[in-house]
Amino acid sequence: MSIKINYTKKTSHKPSGNLVLFSNDKFNINNLKNDLSSNEFSYVNDLLKSSDLKKNLFVFEVNSKKKIVLISIKNNLKTFDIENLGAEFYGRINYGKNSEYFIISESIMSKNNNFLGHFLHGMKLKSYEFKKYKTKKETRLISLNVVGNKKPSNQNQLKFNALEEGTFYARDLVSEPGNVLHPDEYAKRLSTLRKDGLKINIYDEKKLKKLGMYALLGVGQGSVRGSYLVTMEWNGAKNNSKPLAFVGKGVCFDTGGYSLKPARFMEDMTYDMAGSATVVGLMKNLALRKAKVNAVGVVGLVENMVSGNAQRPGDIVKSYSGKTIEVLNTDAEGRLVLADALTFTEKKFKPRFIIDLATLTGAIIVCLGSEYAGLFSNDDNLSQQIYKAGEKVEEKVWRMPLHKNYDKLMNSKNADMQNINYVGGAGSTTAAQFLQRFILNKTPWAHLDIAGMAFSKYGGALNSKGATGFGVRLLNQLIEENYE
Repeated sequence: MSIKINYTKKTSHKPSGNLVLFSNDKFNINNLKNDLSSNEFSYVNDLLKSSDLKKNLFVFEVNSKKKIVLISIKNNLKTFDIENLGAEFYGRINYGKNSEYFIISESIMSKNNNFLGHFLHGMKLKSYEFKKYKTKKETRLISLNVVGNKKPSNQNQLKFNALEEGTFYARDLVSEPGNVLHPDEYAKRLSTLRKDGLKINIYDEKKLKKLGMYALLGVGQGSVRGSYLVTMEWNGAKNNSKPLAFVGKGVCFDTGGYSLKPARFMEDMTYDMAGSATVVGLMKNLALRKAKVNAVGVVGLVENMVSGNAQRPGDIVKSYSGKTIEVLNTDAEGRLVLADALTFTEKKFKPRFIIDLATLTGAIIVCLGSEYAGLFSNDDNLSQQIYKAGEKVEEKVWRMPLHKNYDKLMNSKNADMQNINYVGGAGSTTAAQFLQRFILNKTPWAHLDIAGMAFSKYGGALNSKGATGFGVRLLNQLIEENYE
């Protein structure tokens, strides 16, 4: 589906096509008399008298060639409510080969000066579909003509477009099958982001061995594909301030290794790189909108496969930090990738904070379902900022506990630590507690376990079923609100 938006000034001539009009919360349409013919006004007004006015939106078919979409603007709408309204509008008009609508912007009576921008943003986010591998291509177009003087400013349009591109790029990455987006291809794609203004460095296996990243390398050693660490830098601040750092787990396909996953639903393990996709989408967004901030994204790219060279349960590896890890379960691999990436990021970039994202544990889904991402952190201020940003864009997080008493569950008799808690329980917390050991210099750090949020079987308010791009909008809001 393609959406084309045109902005035109209002004239004395009434559009003859489909109309999109806005009313107050009680669906009072007296202010719309100039936009409708007398017959249309009477028709809509009569139908409203017998309708359930608790709805947000009505579609009235005036005749076979014209529809009138009437949208209620409730009191005290938050920005995500407006975006959800745009998504609902898209859901109601998303049929037929081609559709053209005239949005009368002057009918928007809202205290939010950027109501139209958020409305269209929600519509576009909802319109995303991944149909790259469909042989029968659909060429459907929705043409929106925004009539009137109200329109998003150029600056706001740039921000919305950048955010959409970043989110869609993240969704595209997650949606790709494992035979296409393996680590070699992923690293290659990230190199193309230089055209957006990002500084890209790719560390291949030879460089990673030289650095001593054997926790990351151990995960990928069973695959015929390479393993990589990729850094993406955006320097948008005028000063040399410390960067904000974002780290993502990029396990392009996860069989579980010798701790093999059940066959059922293993095909979904292409989205085990969703944490890295969020980081990539965020960095692309920051570059496209020329964000006034210094930021770095770091992703570890591996494939966890079974082979004669694959890592075995019981292997001991030495991490980049120098700490040793006993690998009791090869399906607890994401934390091994992040361990090296976190220490590297802290040591090399000395960031203001580090936020990592990963589809890390099934336990977080048991706990929070698909409504909240799990938040673990060593810093109360950073946690509160992330929580508030999530509430504003409706990408919600819920803070979970960290405590030194959990450490004993991850201690190993043969190495400095083990990669799972064999006692049972607190699976998400012990995983986060493991990661915290690789923050060596007390850098403010937060871990977002997005296992329940990265992929949707049924779709959400702003996404169709499939990859959600969760985290791009959340982290962008965090940056805009607190660090620009």
